[in-house]
Amino acid sequence: MRVHLVAGGFPRGSWAGHDIDYVRLRLLRLLAEEEGTRVSVSNDFMDLGSWLPGSDLLVTYTAGPFPDDAQSQQLSQWIQAGGRWLALHGTSGGRAVPNPDGSPGRTMSKAAHHELLGAFFLNHPPIRKFRVDVRDAEHPLTRGLPESFDVMDELYLLELQAPDQSRVLLSTSDLTADDPAPRTFGFTYGEDTSAGPDGRTRVLGYERSHGAGAVVYLGLGHCHTPQTNIQPFVDSSVDPGGVTPLSFRGPWETEAFERLVANGIAWGLEARRPESV
Repeated sequence: MRVHLVAGGFPRGSWAGHDIDYVRLRLLRLLAEEEGTRVSVSNDFMDLGSWLPGSDLLVTYTAGPFPDDAQSQQLSQWIQAGGRWLALHGTSGGRAVPNPDGSPGRTMSKAAHHELLGAFFLNHPPIRKFRVDVRDAEHPLTRGLPESFDVMDELYLLELQAPDQSRVLLSTSDLTADDPAPRTFGFTYGEDTSAGPDGRTRVLGYERSHGAGAVVYLGLGHCHTPQTNIQPFVDSSVDPGGVTPLSFRGPWETEAFERLVANGIAWGLEARRPESV
């Protein structure tokens, strides 16, 4: 079995506010625990066509890079044929553009890969502590997890692209519907399309099937170092004075998140194991 890992920031080779090197190493160590697995690694999607055809699983942790229209089409065909995509954290982002109304700030621009992935990133409030609820305890990804667990992380506001076709695995209800991400923080967005019918439940993880293959996306996963930190401040649940920790690994230091990622890798490979064929 072969896995292709994409871990990188934009501009090409940059950190883009995340400790990409740390995550890449953590993911490679988890992948090394899967016997008989070979791994190829890229910083972005520019050489996706060289690696995807022979791969069984694609794992992505990005902060800026995203597949263009042609690469998204290739990725779609690969998934339809049985490939699996484990997408983490900033994979739901993309290109930030100036606000259409000319006001200060930037807004995220929706692209082809968002439809394929199944989620579009709007923004996130300052790093904070929040509860994650396991919504589907029967899925392989949530195996061994408690009913809920606490993390310190960027709480992503995600607009599901196909909610009726998404098997929700994780959610949180720890934010109110009243401007959950301050308009002066991060990216500008209009309507908060991340909130569910109750106005506060937000999806943080799901599976979406495409033909013979599938995508699992997890919104958790922020980390940074003193060199990569761009957080102007954090919530008081992280630091009473709002001071950003210079080194932050948040969810990566929790047993629950490591279990999630390990389960995600196992999920991605299980369909291609010889005993499963």
